Amino acid sequence: MPDIYEAIKADHDRHRELLETLSDTSGDSETRRSAWKEFYHDVKAHAAAEEETFYSKLIARTWGQEHARHSVHEHQQLDDILEELNEMDMSSPGWLTRFKTLRHDYEHHIDEEEDEVFSRAKEIISEDEISGYGKRFLERKDKEAGLIEEKKEDALEE
Repeated sequence: MPDIYEAIKADHDRHRELLETLSDTSGDSETRRSAWKEFYHDVKAHAAAEEETFYSKLIARTWGQEHARHSVHEHQQLDDILEELNEMDMSSPGWLTRFKTLRHDYEHHIDEEEDEVFSRAKEIISEDEISGYGKRFLERKDKEAGLIEEKKEDALEE
């Protein structure tokens, strides 16, 4: 079972691949639709699971709070763009323009997590203390994947 850092990094690597696929497609093609669907659902489940398992642990530490809060804030900003893109026509020039913003912002976010947040977390959370969190993250991600539509409905009601 991967540790929390390996589990998150594996998702990031897959997301980078999907972003590349999306960039290499055009219009409302089957390849673009398929890659978008996987990216949209996986990123939403990933972010929720990451907040529930990893960032909740980090935010409990004074030294990690600022970094955790910053990353959670970025999750919300990225989620807004995901929802915007999900409602747009993939063949429109506006979709591609907005997608480029998403890609830039998301790649910045995951690079920052891997380079800065992971390093800080490893300094303040011992391996013993975070042991098993990779499994918890993956289990939570599976659960969150089943809640995406329900959460979307709840958000629309607010």
